[in-house]
Amino acid sequence: MLWTIAVILVILWVLGFLAFHIAGGLIHILLVIAVIVVIYKLVAGRGL
Repeated sequence: MLWTIAVILVILWVLGFLAFHIAGGLIHILLVIAVIVVIYKLVAGRGL
């Protein structure tokens, strides 16, 4: 499920960056949070 959320955020981030420049900041913040969660899970050893 985490991978699904991460992929959706990446897609939204790209769309926000290209088409909706105003919403790009919020989507970028959400993407950074998703990446931090993925890294934390990998470091914690739980896997995805």
